[in-house]
Amino acid sequence: MSNRTLHFGLNALPAGNHPGAWRSPQASPFGYYDFNQWQRIAEVAERGTLDAIFLADSPSLFTSPESGPAIGFDPTVLLAALASVTEYIGLIGTASTSFEEPYNIARRFSSLDHLSNGRVGWNVVTTRNANAAKNYSDAPHLSKSLRYERAAEFVEVVRKLWDSWDDDALIGDQLSGRFADPERIYAINHHGQHFHVDGPLNLPRSPQGQPILFQAGGSPGGLELAARYADGVFASLLSLPDAIEFTTDLRRRTVKHGRPADAIKVLPGLSTVIGSTEEETKRRHREHLELTGTEERLAALAGHLGSVVYDLNPDKPFPDFILDGTYQPADGVGGFSNAIIGLARREQLTVGELAKRFSKGHRFIAGTPEQIADSIEKWFLAGAVDGFNLMPDVLPSGLEIFVDRVVPILRKRGIFRHEYTGKTLRDRFGLNRPQSLFRREKLKL
Repeated sequence: MSNRTLHFGLNALPAGNHPGAWRSPQASPFGYYDFNQWQRIAEVAERGTLDAIFLADSPSLFTSPESGPAIGFDPTVLLAALASVTEYIGLIGTASTSFEEPYNIARRFSSLDHLSNGRVGWNVVTTRNANAAKNYSDAPHLSKSLRYERAAEFVEVVRKLWDSWDDDALIGDQLSGRFADPERIYAINHHGQHFHVDGPLNLPRSPQGQPILFQAGGSPGGLELAARYADGVFASLLSLPDAIEFTTDLRRRTVKHGRPADAIKVLPGLSTVIGSTEEETKRRHREHLELTGTEERLAALAGHLGSVVYDLNPDKPFPDFILDGTYQPADGVGGFSNAIIGLARREQLTVGELAKRFSKGHRFIAGTPEQIADSIEKWFLAGAVDGFNLMPDVLPSGLEIFVDRVVPILRKRGIFRHEYTGKTLRDRFGLNRPQSLFRREKLKL
Protein backbone atom coordinates (compact mmCIF):
# COMPACT_ATOMS: atom_id res chain seq x y z
CA MET A 1 0.00 0.00 0.00
CA SER A 2 1.35 3.45 -0.93
CA ASN A 3 2.27 5.84 1.87
CA ARG A 4 1.90 8.89 -0.36
CA THR A 5 0.07 11.83 1.17
CA LEU A 6 -1.25 14.98 -0.40
CA HIS A 7 0.60 18.29 -0.55
CA PHE A 8 -1.22 21.62 -0.55
CA GLY A 9 -0.02 25.10 -1.26
CA LEU A 10 -2.18 28.18 -0.87
CA ASN A 11 -1.99 30.45 -3.89
CA ALA A 12 -3.04 33.61 -2.08
CA LEU A 13 -4.27 36.12 -4.65
CA PRO A 14 -5.74 39.58 -3.98
CA ALA A 15 -8.97 39.06 -1.98
CA GLY A 16 -9.33 35.58 -3.50
CA ASN A 17 -9.31 33.78 -6.81
CA HIS A 18 -12.62 35.07 -8.12
CA PRO A 19 -12.17 38.28 -10.16
CA GLY A 20 -14.90 39.98 -8.14
CA ALA A 21 -13.78 38.65 -4.75
CA TRP A 22 -12.88 42.09 -3.45
CA ARG A 23 -16.55 43.12 -3.82
CA SER A 24 -17.86 40.20 -1.75
CA PRO A 25 -19.42 41.06 1.64
CA GLN A 26 -17.07 38.40 3.05
CA ALA A 27 -13.98 40.31 1.91
CA SER A 28 -12.29 43.58 2.70
CA PRO A 29 -11.55 45.58 -0.47
CA PHE A 30 -8.25 46.71 1.04
CA GLY A 31 -7.42 43.48 2.87
CA TYR A 32 -4.66 42.60 0.44
CA TYR A 33 -2.63 45.54 1.78
CA ASP A 34 -3.40 44.82 5.43
CA PHE A 35 -0.87 42.66 7.25
CA ASN A 36 -3.48 41.65 9.85
CA GLN A 37 -5.39 39.85 7.12
CA TRP A 38 -2.23 38.19 5.83
CA GLN A 39 -1.42 37.00 9.33
CA ARG A 40 -4.94 35.57 9.67
CA ILE A 41 -4.60 33.76 6.33
CA ALA A 42 -1.23 32.31 7.37
CA GLU A 43 -2.59 31.16 10.72
CA VAL A 44 -5.54 29.41 9.08
CA ALA A 45 -3.24 27.73 6.53
CA GLU A 46 -0.96 26.57 9.33
CA ARG A 47 -3.93 25.28 11.34
CA GLY A 48 -4.83 23.19 8.31
CA THR A 49 -1.23 21.86 8.07
CA LEU A 50 -0.89 23.11 4.50
CA ASP A 51 2.61 22.81 3.09
CA ALA A 52 3.12 26.39 2.03
CA ILE A 53 1.78 29.81 1.21
CA PHE A 54 2.51 30.57 -2.42
CA LEU A 55 2.80 34.20 -3.51
CA ALA A 56 2.50 35.15 -7.16
CA ASP A 57 4.08 38.34 -8.43
CA SER A 58 4.17 40.75 -11.33
CA PRO A 59 6.80 43.46 -11.81
CA SER A 60 4.19 45.70 -13.43
CA LEU A 61 0.58 46.83 -12.98
CA PHE A 62 -0.95 44.49 -15.56
CA THR A 63 -4.66 45.05 -14.86
CA SER A 64 -6.74 48.21 -14.69
CA PRO A 65 -6.73 49.53 -11.11
CA GLU A 66 -10.40 50.36 -11.61
CA SER A 67 -11.35 46.68 -11.84
CA GLY A 68 -9.88 45.51 -8.53
CA PRO A 69 -6.72 45.03 -6.48
CA ALA A 70 -3.56 43.93 -8.23
CA ILE A 71 -0.54 42.14 -6.84
CA GLY A 72 1.25 44.72 -4.73
CA PHE A 73 3.67 43.63 -2.02
CA ASP A 74 7.09 42.33 -2.93
CA PRO A 75 6.68 38.62 -2.08
CA THR A 76 10.00 38.32 -0.26
CA VAL A 77 9.19 41.27 2.00
CA LEU A 78 5.76 39.88 2.85
CA LEU A 79 7.15 36.39 3.41
CA ALA A 80 9.75 37.78 5.79
CA ALA A 81 6.97 39.36 7.83
CA LEU A 82 4.92 36.13 7.77
CA ALA A 83 7.94 34.12 8.88
CA SER A 84 7.91 36.09 12.13
CA VAL A 85 4.30 35.14 12.99
CA THR A 86 4.30 31.48 11.88
CA GLU A 87 6.23 28.39 12.89
CA TYR A 88 5.65 25.60 10.35
CA ILE A 89 4.04 26.81 7.12
CA GLY A 90 6.30 27.00 4.07
CA LEU A 91 6.86 30.34 2.36
CA ILE A 92 7.20 30.28 -1.44
CA GLY A 93 7.75 33.52 -3.32
CA THR A 94 7.81 34.33 -7.03
CA ALA A 95 10.71 36.22 -8.60
CA SER A 96 11.47 36.78 -12.27
CA THR A 97 14.67 35.71 -13.99
CA SER A 98 14.05 38.33 -16.69
CA PHE A 99 14.27 41.41 -14.47
CA GLU A 100 16.47 40.33 -11.54
CA GLU A 101 20.12 39.44 -11.02
CA PRO A 102 21.20 36.01 -9.76
CA TYR A 103 23.24 37.34 -6.86
CA ASN A 104 20.32 39.40 -5.55
CA ILE A 105 17.93 36.46 -5.74
CA ALA A 106 20.41 34.04 -4.16
CA ARG A 107 21.06 36.42 -1.29
CA ARG A 108 17.39 37.33 -0.76
CA PHE A 109 16.08 33.77 -0.62
CA SER A 110 19.02 32.51 1.42
CA SER A 111 18.32 35.32 3.90
CA LEU A 112 14.67 34.26 4.08
CA ASP A 113 15.64 30.64 4.58
CA HIS A 114 17.85 31.58 7.52
CA LEU A 115 15.22 33.88 9.04
CA SER A 116 12.45 31.27 8.72
CA ASN A 117 14.56 28.29 9.90
CA GLY A 118 14.37 26.56 6.54
CA ARG A 119 10.84 27.16 5.26
CA VAL A 120 11.45 29.02 2.00
CA GLY A 121 11.06 28.29 -1.70
CA TRP A 122 11.59 30.28 -4.89
CA ASN A 123 9.03 30.10 -7.70
CA VAL A 124 11.01 30.67 -10.89
CA VAL A 125 9.20 32.62 -13.63
CA THR A 126 10.36 34.32 -16.81
CA THR A 127 7.58 36.99 -16.99
CA ARG A 128 5.50 36.97 -20.16
CA ASN A 129 4.13 40.51 -19.76
CA ALA A 130 6.05 42.72 -22.17
CA ASN A 131 4.99 45.85 -20.28
CA ALA A 132 7.15 44.79 -17.36
CA ALA A 133 10.28 45.54 -19.37
CA LYS A 134 9.26 49.20 -19.49
CA ASN A 135 9.80 49.42 -15.73
CA TYR A 136 13.46 48.41 -15.97
CA SER A 137 15.27 51.16 -17.84
CA ASP A 138 16.46 49.84 -21.19
CA ALA A 139 15.93 46.16 -20.44
CA PRO A 140 14.44 44.52 -23.57
CA HIS A 141 11.59 42.05 -23.36
CA LEU A 142 13.30 38.93 -24.64
CA SER A 143 11.66 36.36 -26.88
CA LYS A 144 10.23 33.33 -25.12
CA SER A 145 13.11 31.06 -26.11
CA LEU A 146 15.71 33.56 -24.92
CA ARG A 147 13.83 34.10 -21.66
CA TYR A 148 14.07 30.40 -20.88
CA GLU A 149 17.69 30.27 -22.00
CA ARG A 150 18.49 33.12 -19.62
CA ALA A 151 16.40 31.46 -16.88
CA ALA A 152 18.35 28.20 -17.08
CA GLU A 153 21.67 29.99 -16.64
CA PHE A 154 20.16 32.21 -13.94
CA VAL A 155 19.12 29.17 -11.88
CA GLU A 156 22.55 27.59 -12.36
CA VAL A 157 24.23 30.68 -10.94
CA VAL A 158 21.84 30.94 -7.99
CA ARG A 159 22.38 27.30 -7.07
CA LYS A 160 26.15 27.71 -7.24
CA LEU A 161 25.94 30.73 -4.95
CA TRP A 162 23.76 28.83 -2.48
CA ASP A 163 26.44 26.11 -2.48
CA SER A 164 29.42 28.46 -2.19
CA TRP A 165 29.73 27.74 1.54
CA ASP A 166 30.17 24.22 2.88
CA ASP A 167 27.85 23.29 5.72
CA ASP A 168 30.84 23.18 8.09
CA ALA A 169 32.54 26.35 6.84
CA LEU A 170 31.53 28.28 9.96
CA ILE A 171 33.80 27.70 12.96
CA GLY A 172 33.03 30.51 15.41
CA ASP A 173 35.96 29.73 17.72
CA GLN A 174 36.03 32.74 20.03
CA LEU A 175 39.24 31.67 21.76
CA SER A 176 41.32 31.33 18.59
CA GLY A 177 39.56 34.15 16.79
CA ARG A 178 38.83 31.89 13.80
CA PHE A 179 35.33 32.60 12.53
CA ALA A 180 35.18 30.59 9.28
CA ASP A 181 37.37 28.27 7.21
CA PRO A 182 38.23 30.00 3.91
CA GLU A 183 39.13 26.62 2.40
CA ARG A 184 35.45 25.68 2.60
CA ILE A 185 34.12 28.86 0.98
CA TYR A 186 34.30 28.95 -2.81
CA ALA A 187 34.33 31.58 -5.53
CA ILE A 188 31.96 30.25 -8.17
CA ASN A 189 33.70 32.07 -11.07
CA HIS A 190 30.70 31.77 -13.38
CA HIS A 191 31.23 33.32 -16.80
CA GLY A 192 28.43 32.42 -19.17
CA GLN A 193 26.43 33.87 -22.02
CA HIS A 194 24.13 35.98 -19.83
CA PHE A 195 25.89 36.34 -16.48
CA HIS A 196 29.34 36.90 -15.02
CA VAL A 197 29.37 36.27 -11.29
CA ASP A 198 32.45 35.60 -9.19
CA GLY A 199 30.89 34.91 -5.79
CA PRO A 200 30.91 33.55 -3.19
CA LEU A 201 27.65 34.52 -1.51
CA ASN A 202 28.09 36.66 1.59
CA LEU A 203 25.93 34.33 3.71
CA PRO A 204 26.68 30.83 5.01
CA ARG A 205 24.72 27.91 3.63
CA SER A 206 21.06 28.08 4.61
CA PRO A 207 19.14 25.54 6.76
CA GLN A 208 17.79 23.66 3.73
CA GLY A 209 21.13 23.73 1.93
CA GLN A 210 19.20 25.22 -0.93
CA PRO A 211 15.68 26.72 -0.74
CA ILE A 212 13.35 24.55 -2.78
CA LEU A 213 12.64 25.55 -6.38
CA PHE A 214 9.19 25.75 -7.95
CA GLN A 215 8.49 26.46 -11.60
CA ALA A 216 5.22 27.80 -12.99
CA GLY A 217 4.53 27.26 -16.67
CA GLY A 218 3.35 24.56 -19.04
CA SER A 219 5.18 25.43 -22.25
CA PRO A 220 7.95 23.12 -23.54
CA GLY A 221 10.55 25.64 -22.37
CA GLY A 222 9.01 25.75 -18.92
CA LEU A 223 8.82 21.98 -18.68
CA GLU A 224 12.47 21.61 -19.62
CA LEU A 225 13.47 24.17 -17.01
CA ALA A 226 11.42 22.28 -14.41
CA ALA A 227 12.79 18.89 -15.41
CA ARG A 228 16.36 20.11 -14.94
CA TYR A 229 16.01 22.01 -11.67
CA ALA A 230 12.59 22.14 -10.02
CA ASP A 231 11.41 20.45 -6.85
CA GLY A 232 7.81 21.36 -7.61
CA VAL A 233 5.65 22.53 -10.50
CA PHE A 234 2.59 24.79 -10.41
CA ALA A 235 0.59 24.10 -13.59
CA SER A 236 -2.77 24.71 -15.24
CA LEU A 237 -4.42 21.28 -15.63
CA LEU A 238 -8.16 21.30 -16.31
CA SER A 239 -9.00 17.61 -16.66
CA LEU A 240 -7.75 14.30 -15.31
CA PRO A 241 -6.54 13.09 -18.75
CA ASP A 242 -4.67 16.38 -19.17
CA ALA A 243 -3.07 15.96 -15.75
CA ILE A 244 -1.99 12.36 -16.42
CA GLU A 245 -0.51 13.36 -19.77
CA PHE A 246 1.30 16.36 -18.26
CA THR A 247 2.76 14.44 -15.33
CA THR A 248 3.84 11.53 -17.53
CA ASP A 249 5.60 13.95 -19.88
CA LEU A 250 7.27 15.78 -16.98
CA ARG A 251 8.47 12.50 -15.42
CA ARG A 252 9.96 11.45 -18.77
CA ARG A 253 11.78 14.75 -19.16
CA THR A 254 13.03 14.57 -15.57
CA VAL A 255 14.58 11.14 -16.11
CA LYS A 256 16.22 12.41 -19.30
CA HIS A 257 18.04 14.97 -17.16
CA GLY A 258 19.40 12.26 -14.88
CA ARG A 259 16.97 12.76 -12.02
CA PRO A 260 14.49 10.33 -10.42
CA ALA A 261 11.13 10.27 -12.18
CA ASP A 262 9.30 11.40 -9.05
CA ALA A 263 11.79 14.14 -8.13
CA ILE A 264 9.23 16.89 -8.83
CA LYS A 265 5.96 17.43 -6.97
CA VAL A 266 3.12 18.33 -9.35
CA LEU A 267 0.68 20.81 -7.78
CA PRO A 268 -1.79 22.27 -10.31
CA GLY A 269 -4.01 25.17 -9.37
CA LEU A 270 -7.41 24.32 -7.90
CA SER A 271 -10.05 27.04 -7.66
CA THR A 272 -12.87 26.20 -5.27
CA VAL A 273 -16.35 27.32 -4.27
CA ILE A 274 -17.54 25.29 -1.29
CA GLY A 275 -20.96 25.16 0.37
CA SER A 276 -22.45 22.89 3.01
CA THR A 277 -25.02 21.67 0.47
CA GLU A 278 -25.24 21.72 -3.30
CA GLU A 279 -27.83 24.47 -3.11
CA GLU A 280 -25.61 26.60 -0.87
CA THR A 281 -22.70 26.01 -3.25
CA LYS A 282 -24.77 27.15 -6.24
CA ARG A 283 -25.93 30.23 -4.35
CA ARG A 284 -22.38 31.18 -3.32
CA HIS A 285 -21.11 30.73 -6.87
CA ARG A 286 -24.06 32.67 -8.34
CA GLU A 287 -23.46 35.54 -5.93
CA HIS A 288 -19.82 35.70 -6.99
CA LEU A 289 -20.67 35.64 -10.68
CA GLU A 290 -23.02 38.57 -10.15
CA LEU A 291 -20.08 40.61 -8.89
CA THR A 292 -18.49 40.54 -12.34
CA GLY A 293 -20.04 41.21 -15.71
CA THR A 294 -19.82 39.13 -18.87
CA GLU A 295 -17.37 41.59 -20.43
CA GLU A 296 -14.98 41.28 -17.47
CA ARG A 297 -15.03 37.49 -17.64
CA LEU A 298 -14.49 37.52 -21.40
CA ALA A 299 -11.60 39.96 -21.07
CA ALA A 300 -9.95 37.70 -18.50
CA LEU A 301 -10.41 34.67 -20.75
CA ALA A 302 -9.11 36.52 -23.79
CA GLY A 303 -6.06 37.59 -21.82
CA HIS A 304 -5.16 33.96 -21.15
CA LEU A 305 -5.68 33.07 -24.80
CA GLY A 306 -3.66 35.95 -26.16
CA SER A 307 -6.80 36.78 -28.12
CA VAL A 308 -9.02 39.85 -28.12
CA VAL A 309 -12.52 40.24 -26.73
CA TYR A 310 -14.27 40.89 -30.02
CA ASP A 311 -13.19 37.44 -31.23
CA LEU A 312 -15.23 35.80 -28.46
CA ASN A 313 -19.03 35.57 -28.47
CA PRO A 314 -20.28 34.26 -25.09
CA ASP A 315 -23.23 32.44 -26.68
CA LYS A 316 -21.22 30.59 -29.31
CA PRO A 317 -18.45 27.99 -29.43
CA PHE A 318 -14.90 29.20 -29.76
CA PRO A 319 -13.97 30.35 -33.26
CA ASP A 320 -12.55 27.72 -35.58
CA PHE A 321 -9.22 29.57 -35.78
CA ILE A 322 -8.76 28.81 -32.05
CA LEU A 323 -10.11 25.25 -32.01
CA ASP A 324 -8.62 23.84 -35.23
CA GLY A 325 -5.11 23.40 -33.81
CA THR A 326 -3.49 26.09 -35.96
CA TYR A 327 -3.89 28.95 -33.47
CA GLN A 328 -0.63 30.46 -32.28
CA PRO A 329 -1.15 32.39 -29.03
CA ALA A 330 0.70 35.55 -28.22
CA ASP A 331 4.21 35.02 -26.91
CA GLY A 332 4.24 33.60 -23.43
CA VAL A 333 0.67 32.32 -22.90
CA GLY A 334 1.05 28.80 -24.30
CA GLY A 335 0.38 26.84 -21.09
CA PHE A 336 -2.89 28.54 -20.23
CA SER A 337 -4.12 28.73 -23.80
CA ASN A 338 -3.51 25.03 -24.42
CA ALA A 339 -5.49 24.16 -21.28
CA ILE A 340 -8.40 26.38 -22.31
CA ILE A 341 -8.55 25.16 -25.89
CA GLY A 342 -8.30 21.51 -24.85
CA LEU A 343 -11.20 21.81 -22.40
CA ALA A 344 -13.38 23.80 -24.83
CA ARG A 345 -12.82 21.25 -27.58
CA ARG A 346 -13.31 18.21 -25.35
CA GLU A 347 -16.54 19.35 -23.65
CA GLN A 348 -17.86 21.46 -26.56
CA LEU A 349 -18.36 24.47 -24.31
CA THR A 350 -19.50 27.86 -25.41
CA VAL A 351 -17.24 30.80 -24.67
CA GLY A 352 -19.58 31.99 -21.91
CA GLU A 353 -19.77 28.54 -20.26
CA LEU A 354 -16.01 28.27 -20.13
CA ALA A 355 -15.60 31.85 -18.90
CA LYS A 356 -17.68 30.94 -15.83
CA ARG A 357 -15.52 27.89 -15.07
CA PHE A 358 -12.05 28.99 -16.04
CA SER A 359 -11.12 31.34 -13.22
CA LYS A 360 -7.65 32.87 -13.60
CA GLY A 361 -6.38 30.01 -15.69
CA HIS A 362 -6.92 27.01 -13.42
CA ARG A 363 -9.27 24.12 -12.74
CA PHE A 364 -12.52 25.09 -11.04
CA ILE A 365 -14.68 22.99 -8.72
CA ALA A 366 -17.91 24.04 -6.99
CA GLY A 367 -19.31 21.55 -4.52
CA THR A 368 -19.85 20.31 -1.01
CA PRO A 369 -16.85 19.39 1.17
CA GLU A 370 -17.39 15.71 0.33
CA GLN A 371 -17.51 16.44 -3.40
CA ILE A 372 -14.35 18.53 -3.24
CA ALA A 373 -12.58 15.79 -1.27
CA ASP A 374 -13.77 13.13 -3.73
CA SER A 375 -12.36 15.03 -6.70
CA ILE A 376 -9.02 15.68 -4.97
CA GLU A 377 -8.73 12.03 -3.97
CA LYS A 378 -9.57 10.79 -7.47
CA TRP A 379 -6.79 12.81 -9.09
CA PHE A 380 -4.32 11.95 -6.36
CA LEU A 381 -4.91 8.19 -6.36
CA ALA A 382 -4.73 8.16 -10.16
CA GLY A 383 -1.14 9.39 -9.83
CA ALA A 384 -1.93 12.47 -11.88
CA VAL A 385 -0.84 14.95 -9.19
CA ASP A 386 0.94 15.11 -5.84
CA GLY A 387 -1.50 17.68 -4.52
CA PHE A 388 -2.86 21.10 -5.41
CA ASN A 389 -2.14 24.78 -5.11
CA LEU A 390 -5.40 25.95 -3.57
CA MET A 391 -7.09 29.06 -4.94
CA PRO A 392 -10.16 29.76 -2.74
CA ASP A 393 -12.89 31.96 -4.22
CA VAL A 394 -12.71 34.57 -1.43
CA LEU A 395 -10.04 35.09 1.22
CA PRO A 396 -9.95 34.35 4.03
CA SER A 397 -13.44 32.77 4.20
CA GLY A 398 -12.91 30.30 1.34
CA LEU A 399 -9.69 29.05 2.94
CA GLU A 400 -11.37 28.67 6.34
CA ILE A 401 -14.11 26.53 4.77
CA PHE A 402 -11.52 24.30 3.09
CA VAL A 403 -9.46 23.89 6.26
CA ASP A 404 -12.44 23.29 8.55
CA ARG A 405 -14.59 21.16 6.25
CA VAL A 406 -12.45 19.48 3.56
CA VAL A 407 -9.17 18.83 5.39
CA PRO A 408 -10.82 16.64 8.08
CA ILE A 409 -12.31 14.43 5.35
CA LEU A 410 -8.96 13.97 3.65
CA ARG A 411 -7.31 13.20 7.00
CA LYS A 412 -9.97 10.61 7.78
CA ARG A 413 -9.29 8.96 4.42
CA GLY A 414 -5.60 8.72 5.31
CA ILE A 415 -4.26 10.84 2.45
CA PHE A 416 -3.36 14.04 4.29
CA ARG A 417 -1.28 14.74 7.37
CA HIS A 418 -2.72 15.34 10.83
CA GLU A 419 0.30 17.34 11.97
CA TYR A 420 3.54 18.73 10.66
CA THR A 421 6.61 16.51 10.74
CA GLY A 422 10.22 17.51 10.18
CA LYS A 423 11.61 20.99 10.50
CA THR A 424 12.01 22.40 6.99
CA LEU A 425 9.98 22.83 3.83
CA ARG A 426 12.16 20.14 2.25
CA ASP A 427 11.06 17.80 5.02
CA ARG A 428 7.40 18.56 4.27
CA PHE A 429 7.88 17.65 0.61
CA GLY A 430 10.01 14.58 1.37
CA LEU A 431 13.06 16.07 -0.36
CA ASN A 432 16.62 15.29 0.62
CA ARG A 433 18.94 18.08 1.71
CA PRO A 434 21.41 18.45 -1.18
CA GLN A 435 25.12 18.28 -0.58
CA SER A 436 27.09 21.31 -1.71
CA LEU A 437 28.09 21.13 -5.37
CA PHE A 438 31.59 22.33 -4.57
CA ARG A 439 31.99 19.87 -1.70
CA ARG A 440 31.00 17.02 -4.02
CA GLU A 441 33.54 18.13 -6.60
CA LYS A 442 36.21 18.44 -3.91
CA LEU A 443 35.54 14.94 -2.63
CA LYS A 444 35.99 13.56 -6.15
CA LEU A 445 39.58 14.78 -6.32
